[in-house]
Amino acid sequence: MKILGIDYGQKRIGLAIVQGTMAFPFKTLEKSTRDKLFTDLMAIIESEGVQAIVLGLPLDMEGAETLTTRQTLNFRDSLARRTSLPIHLVNEALTSFDARERLREAGVPQHRHKEMLDQMAAVCILETYLRNQ
Repeated sequence: MKILGIDYGQKRIGLAIVQGTMAFPFKTLEKSTRDKLFTDLMAIIESEGVQAIVLGLPLDMEGAETLTTRQTLNFRDSLARRTSLPIHLVNEALTSFDARERLREAGVPQHRHKEMLDQMAAVCILETYLRNQ
């Protein structure tokens, strides 16, 4: 099953794809306009044959909702109006920290971290989802 992982952010959206049983970084979308974002996202979903979506849900350290949580849920609702694919939510606590550590351990140069961080966070979100299945 092909699953798209999404790390939703205010400026960028990191994407990762599950192929087989492993998650791989895929792409980072810059948020320019809402219409362009959803056009690009729907094109990726179609071209990659995505069958399900996993969206990181940013909760605070106690598991409570924040403003960012509500923005992510609004994004989920907008996405759900555009696709009939199942959208699963996964607590994304500490995924950005984990993603930074993975990039550092892999020897990725610091100047490339920004472009890859959101994708790697999406990989962490997908791996959490796969572990819990």
